[in-house]
Amino acid sequence: MRNHNGETALFRAARYGKTDMFNFLAAKVSGYDEEGLQFYVQRSDKTTILHIAILSEHFDLACQIALAYRHLISEKDGDGMTSLQLLSCNPSAFKQEPEDGFIKLAKSCCSTAWQEKVQNRKDKYKSAVELAKLLSRNDTSWEVTYSSIDQSKPKIHRYGEIGGQEGMSLAARIPERMDDVGETPLILATKSGIVEIVEEILRLYPQAVEHVDDEGRNVLHVAIKYRQLKIFELVTKMEVPMKRLVRKIDNEGNSILHTVGIKRKDFVSEKMEGPAFLLQEDLLWFERVEKVTPPHFVSHHNSQNLSAECLFITANSELRSSAKEWMKSTAEGSSVVAVLIATVAFAAAYTVPGGPNQSTGVPVLVNKPFFVVFTVSDVLSLTFALTSVVTFLSILSSPFRFKDFKHTLPNKLISGFTFLFLSVAMMMVAFGSTIFLAIYNKENWAKVILYTVSFIPVCIFALSYFPLYSSLSKTHKYLLENFPLTKLVLSKPCMMMSKCLKCCQVQTSEPHIP
Repeated sequence: MRNHNGETALFRAARYGKTDMFNFLAAKVSGYDEEGLQFYVQRSDKTTILHIAILSEHFDLACQIALAYRHLISEKDGDGMTSLQLLSCNPSAFKQEPEDGFIKLAKSCCSTAWQEKVQNRKDKYKSAVELAKLLSRNDTSWEVTYSSIDQSKPKIHRYGEIGGQEGMSLAARIPERMDDVGETPLILATKSGIVEIVEEILRLYPQAVEHVDDEGRNVLHVAIKYRQLKIFELVTKMEVPMKRLVRKIDNEGNSILHTVGIKRKDFVSEKMEGPAFLLQEDLLWFERVEKVTPPHFVSHHNSQNLSAECLFITANSELRSSAKEWMKSTAEGSSVVAVLIATVAFAAAYTVPGGPNQSTGVPVLVNKPFFVVFTVSDVLSLTFALTSVVTFLSILSSPFRFKDFKHTLPNKLISGFTFLFLSVAMMMVAFGSTIFLAIYNKENWAKVILYTVSFIPVCIFALSYFPLYSSLSKTHKYLLENFPLTKLVLSKPCMMMSKCLKCCQVQTSEPHIP
């Protein structure tokens, strides 16, 4: 018996993940043959119990169904989607754990409910991977797809004919044969960024890497367009297929380097980064893809007579304008804060704690241990603040060329914020030292409380700008991996900063020595 949606009780049990009820009902209909079972395992719109279990993210039950009813693995729903294709469109199922963050980390340590949520997510991930492997071994949708045209003669200038319409006319015939097939699980998983499915399919069927979608794009084109770095790196490690994949063009004559300038229309950054970092990411993508592109394809022109570089500049001109305005406003606002801190630090140098001796002019508290801490921290605060101002001013005077957004401007911005943070920290150390000098003979607990309170602004500042540092972490990692000289240049400031902090810690601990 079915309801008004054409669903049987067995179907409803699979939909809501009621495993015990499903097993009970499955035992009742186990006597039917494959044709007789269709009434119970398939809805009126051709959606099967395997489809609905995957859509409802009951992957444990889906594995059980796939093993018990293997003929359902190749069944298609009303939209022509197999079970593996549906799974390939669900990237959220393959996230191992929640996004990083201090707040979520604290929740995971303190909240039992949060720990259970994390464990459930891990269990779901394991079940999804197991299901993906099971479906990949039995799915044959990849067999009916076609390889893209080998475009070995690119069109290298706007008046050239080779590599233009001839290659595209051949590639354009492919979708005519794929209308009833749809996109393969490999292409869908690449779009969704599901590395586990892509890796499993390529392990079982290495020849599937040659497949194309209805626009003539292979897995490399799709990985670049959808900014799936892990899949891009996975494919580039396949040396033999890569020699052919990098030479392919799509139906519009676009090479893999052209694809960097073609974003999907619904693209929204998951990290909600500033436009400058989005442009930087695109520039790094262009550089990364250019390294694997054959030299004679770098100048290849597509059907619009545009080279990859021209297409990239045209597509990102609006983003460049937004990045320029964002960078300017950020630098201006931060420089104002840095100037204020420098003013306070400069004024503090002439109003030392306790005041000067009226006879000699020497500070009264000059022999106190914390007076040295105050002096050093105040000087460092002024130095860091002025350095930050200079850094932000250099950003404002920049020509804001495309290549400047790759490394120069983001590195200047992160340097400016680093010096600004250090200036705030040193100013609060100076403030705490002043308080300590004023209550030197008080109880130790009072000193601890005052010092703790004085560092609240520093903590808030650090937490506020931590996402910015996180956004730039991938850039610094890319620099260190690809430019050995950068590792030496970036390591020296870090070593100096570490030594400086150690000196401050030693000076701060001096008052506790009798």
